[in-house]
Amino acid sequence: MGYEELIRDALDTPFEGWDWAVFRGRMTTAEDLPWDYERLVRDRLSRTLSLLDLGTGGGELLASLTPLPRRTAATEGYPPNLPIARDRLEPLGVEVAESTGHFPDGSFELIVNRHESYDPREIRRLLAEGGTFLTQQVAGRDLEELNAALGGPPHEDHAWDLATAAAALDAAGLEVTWSAEAGQPVVFHDVGALVLYLRVVSWQVPGFDAGAYEDRLRALHGDMERGRPLRATARRFALTARRG
Repeated sequence: MGYEELIRDALDTPFEGWDWAVFRGRMTTAEDLPWDYERLVRDRLSRTLSLLDLGTGGGELLASLTPLPRRTAATEGYPPNLPIARDRLEPLGVEVAESTGHFPDGSFELIVNRHESYDPREIRRLLAEGGTFLTQQVAGRDLEELNAALGGPPHEDHAWDLATAAAALDAAGLEVTWSAEAGQPVVFHDVGALVLYLRVVSWQVPGFDAGAYEDRLRALHGDMERGRPLRATARRFALTARRG
């Protein structure tokens, strides 16, 4: 495809839930993380009676974890995803809410969170005594090479990292019992995949607009056409914290 067609396709392609299949072969990750978030969740389910999934997206991952604990709930704050999550999860007996506000104190033995923002004090409120919070987070320096390649501003949460997250949970009265961090090489093979990614992950380059970045995007397109894809590093960290 030529530049104009790639950009038009990137701006018109529908995207719902967090289904990344549209990027297959166009944005590749070379290595797995040293931990497996799904396995970390699964390993705890058999001994858990109540589970909350924060930021469930379209409910894709949570639905794949069946059988679920007797009491399972999920939140999703992104309005387009909420009906998708409800359609997928409510038939499984999962309550899906927009936020955590209406759940009583100490409601859940296990709270899981993949790539969703959270309030440490709210996590402590929602956890039962002895309960566990498990999260995998996107670090603030995630894919910062994209911002640099476009000459754009940095991610608005540039300072978000493992040390910051652990300190905030500790201050809220939770004990961090395990943590890890890692980087993964990510390669964008065409400029359309890059623009679609920046459209979906709108916080990566604040205020991103394909027209405003046309000169940089055309230069990147030329590089990719000559076999020089855009390389970046996905930065992740994970931790578990316990309420005593």
